[in-house]
This record gives sequence, C-alpha cells and structure tokens, in this order.
Amino acid sequence: MSEPSSDPTLRFSDRVADYVRHRPAYPAALVDHLRVHGHVRPDSVVADIGAGTGISSAPFLDAGCRVFAVEPNAEMREAAVRALGERAGFRAVDGRAEATSLGDASVDLVSAAQAFHWFDGAAVRAEWRRILRPDGVVAVYWNSRLLHGSAFVEGYERLLREFGTDYADVAERHQDDVTMLRWFGAGLLEHAEFANAQMLDFEALRGRLLSSSYAPQAGHPRHAAMIAALQALFDATARDGAVELPYRTRLFVGTP
Repeated sequence: MSEPSSDPTLRFSDRVADYVRHRPAYPAALVDHLRVHGHVRPDSVVADIGAGTGISSAPFLDAGCRVFAVEPNAEMREAAVRALGERAGFRAVDGRAEATSLGDASVDLVSAAQAFHWFDGAAVRAEWRRILRPDGVVAVYWNSRLLHGSAFVEGYERLLREFGTDYADVAERHQDDVTMLRWFGAGLLEHAEFANAQMLDFEALRGRLLSSSYAPQAGHPRHAAMIAALQALFDATARDGAVELPYRTRLFVGTP
C-alpha cells in the first residue's frame, strides 16, 4: 500500500466514500454570521474553493446562493455532483484555488474551507482578487478538532500521532489564527468562532478516521493495529454507544 500522495489534489481520491459519510458539516451559525454581516444574500454568487464533496457548498445553496464548486480532484468533484448536481444554482468547476477558470469580477464571496492549508497563499491572493467583484470578500473557515478536554479526544490524538503516516507534517500545515491574521493583514474584517461536534458510533468513528489522508488504509501494514487501537479507545470512552468528537469552527472574513 502506497503512502499518501504529496500532491494535495490527489490525496483523497481513494477516501471519497468515507469523506462523504463521515466528515463533519459546518454549523448553521457560520452562514448566519455571513448573512447578518451582509456578505451572503439570496442573490450572492459564491466561489467555493476546494469544495471537495460539496460539504462546504451545501450551506450556501441552502441560503439561496449560486455556487461555483471549484475542485481539482475528479473523484471528489463527482461526489459533489452526485450530492448537489440537481440543485438550482450549483455548478461544479474543474479548477484549482490558484487558477479557478472563473471570470473576472464574477463572484461576491470566495469561500475557502478545510482545504486552505494546501493552497499557495500568494497565488490565491492574486487569483481571488481577480474573480471577486469590487465589494466582494473572502471567508476562510475550518473545523478545528479539539485536542484536550476528554479521555476520548486525548486518546484519539495519541492514536493519530502513533499510526498516521504523515500526520505530524499535515497537522503542521493546518491554518491557525496567526497564519490567517498574517494572510488577511489590514484586510481582515471579522473573526468568529462557533461550537461544532459529531456524535459517532464505532462505525462512524472508523469512517471518520479513514477519511483522513494520513490514516493507513486496508492493506497497509499498520491498518489492522490502528483499527484495533481505535476499537479499544471507543470501548473505554463511549457513553450510550457513542463518542463525541468536538470542534471549534473558526471563521475569518476580509479582503484578499
């Protein structure tokens, strides 16, 4: 079994089914915040960059927006089309964050969710300035898994560090508050945080783990030991047949 691809556009190709079923959604409060602050209206055009399987596109469709779901990974893009392709206002786009193929001054909002840490910060700034209308903004947001606070979340973090093929490298790439403050600079308009969580039975927890690009899959020498460790952690910490995987959803809004 090969290690995860170093090309971020290919890392999730063989994990789409688990990604669709078991990755967390984003809290309704996030789009509510954007609506209250005037960044999302029923007639808004949204470029959802790194849209993946459509998890980050759906809330904007629910708000009545037109959404260009820009995603370079064919398998993930096809999953988004299966999930959302019949909804009015949805269009999947084969493009990269740094080269979206969208028109000049064509969108009101650039949405960049969990995938932002894979992007070239300088190149996306130029590209997003190009596609945004003069009063448009960028919203960068992600689910930040809590690492402390319960025996389960602390044990899950230890498990990832023990078994993840390149977990430490990927974790170090994740955007954080300092990175986003630096990227937006004087263009930062708002910063907000929202509570979010998943309640997972064992099969859902297993799928959530395997949706991560650094989790060894079946056939990898460490896969069976990892699943056994996950089962032991679940058995020791579950309450009423489930564990809680908590997040803080971080949102930064501003001009690029």
